[in-house]
Amino acid sequence: MKKLHLILVALFFCVVGFSRNQVDTISVFSTKMKKEIRNVVIVPENYNVKKRYPVVYLLHGYSDNYAKWINTVPSIKALANKHQFILVCPDGGYSSWYMDSPIDSTYQYESFITKDLLSYIDTHYSTIAERSQRAITGLSMGGHGALYIAIRNKDLFANAGSMSGGVDLRSSTKLFDIAKRIGNIETNATEWDNRSVINMVNSLKNDELNLIIDCGVSDIFYQINAALHRRLMNLGINHDYIERPGEHDWSYWTNSIQYQLLFFERNFEKAKKK
Repeated sequence: MKKLHLILVALFFCVVGFSRNQVDTISVFSTKMKKEIRNVVIVPENYNVKKRYPVVYLLHGYSDNYAKWINTVPSIKALANKHQFILVCPDGGYSSWYMDSPIDSTYQYESFITKDLLSYIDTHYSTIAERSQRAITGLSMGGHGALYIAIRNKDLFANAGSMSGGVDLRSSTKLFDIAKRIGNIETNATEWDNRSVINMVNSLKNDELNLIIDCGVSDIFYQINAALHRRLMNLGINHDYIERPGEHDWSYWTNSIQYQLLFFERNFEKAKKK
């Protein structure tokens, strides 16, 4: 009986170690905001701790939360299976723009993602903990946030994307709570300039980041995305740029995420061969 008990215990730990729910909701403590923040993690259905997986951080838009992607586009579970990625959907607050606010200590979401969450994911999941196997993308506010974080943290991310991103904060000076995060533009113009992705790309060197930018031609942010594309072209920065019929809505993003993940997979594979 004792031998049978030991066998059953071993089998139990084997099952625990090698299988888990495909979709987890986890709480991770923010050291700067001093609170627990919820996040969704999606693993491939055949997730196995003996294997290591690339990770894509997938950011939500203004006024949404960590569960918006999985609730609105449940097909991303199938995409995690198809590409063999771990997808992480952080909570970015109602209107953080994924920045560390210089005027509001309760909005420090860049630090949360790059320090607390990234460390937690690499510790608790079977990841390939290398920048070349890590990507970040998002929609709208999250599109700006993904590029903003990647440009400022090139040691952590080699791949970044944006879907309908608000890539020039100055186009929305009275909207989306941006002034609550960095002050009004009349007295804090430098903050608005320096934190707008369309200006931040001036600091990039070619091929420092693998970039994919995607926006519908009827989107409220189309003009600023087209301007970002022209800026990158003028700077000689390689990137994928997609524009096609579409608006600022979930129909567009449900389609767009497929191209973004394919782009990341190709670059993950390319990096493995180097």
